[in-house]
Amino acid sequence: MNWRGGLAGVVRRVGRRVDALVRRARRSHPMAFAAILAMTVVLAVASLSWESYFPASALIIPLLLGGLLLRFKQLLVLTLFTLTVSSFVVMSRPAALPKTGFVLVLGVIGWIVITNAKVRNQLGVPGNRGESMLMELRDTLTAQSELPEIPVGWRLEVAIRSAGASKFSGDFVVSTTHEQVLEVALVDVSGKGIDAGTRALLLSGAFGGLLGVVPAQEFLPSANRYIRRQDWDDDFATVVHVAVDLQTGDFDVRTAGHPPAILFDAWAGRWQTRESDGPLLGLMEAPEFAVNRGQLKLGDALFLYSDGMVETPRRDIGRGTDRLAGHAERLVGQGFLGGADELVKNAGGPGDDSAIVIIHRLAHG
Repeated sequence: MNWRGGLAGVVRRVGRRVDALVRRARRSHPMAFAAILAMTVVLAVASLSWESYFPASALIIPLLLGGLLLRFKQLLVLTLFTLTVSSFVVMSRPAALPKTGFVLVLGVIGWIVITNAKVRNQLGVPGNRGESMLMELRDTLTAQSELPEIPVGWRLEVAIRSAGASKFSGDFVVSTTHEQVLEVALVDVSGKGIDAGTRALLLSGAFGGLLGVVPAQEFLPSANRYIRRQDWDDDFATVVHVAVDLQTGDFDVRTAGHPPAILFDAWAGRWQTRESDGPLLGLMEAPEFAVNRGQLKLGDALFLYSDGMVETPRRDIGRGTDRLAGHAERLVGQGFLGGADELVKNAGGPGDDSAIVIIHRLAHG
């Protein structure tokens, strides 16, 4: 047991050292270039000296590492150098061994690596920094949806699922609390998955900056002006925005081309659709957005959701809303705890981004 634990510790230390070296190599491309060239030379010498232990195919390793770490020009030099060295190594082998085929395969691999690096070079992100940037953008979009702290007696839940299991979604949530007022906006950007992810990232930062800064009645007009300034051709966004007084439970709901909010009335045991008219954001210069006012009493819950939760090619929004309310009815007994994740999983459409927000005023504060 101790031997296994010691081996595991060694593996972890080696892994940390390798990870640290890779991070340093990403930051210092000349150092990585020199190290990979040196590796190529070492593998070539080893392959010439100990043919049985170091096959010539080991020269593929530095080429693949170069594709991950080097800039385009450095990778081009490395590819030519590796092809030259590998040709010399292979030609030094006995005549019975195949030679031309290996060099051709290595050349094809080099061409693939260079082609991928050329695309990344056009973006100015050498190596695998492009993938790292995408992960950072994804994390930024996820962080924008983090929920604020709310007083005891209230529960706020959100769940988002992207189409096709992608980590990017055209649906996002921004929220804030100020002066005992909770503001939440659920936004659905045109498109889905990765296609809408970049626009969602842009809008999440802008809308998050507007929320709580401008008056609640000015949020949607301000958001519309921002989208209009982007001068997008055919892109738009739908939004449902709610402002809740956390002391009295009074709320205002406004929508911009978005499915209406649903209110669960705990006293009557009924579900109410809170309609509020408003056009899509980005299509009109100075639209007007109607408001629907109400109050969350003890036990009541307000549901905000995207069209991916209720609309499919074979089902309109009205029928989808009834279906969503039916799923939510089963969660009443558990006080809607964990309801957002469960509803997205069971009611969300698989072919579209799905998101839901639940604002619940607990029956026993």
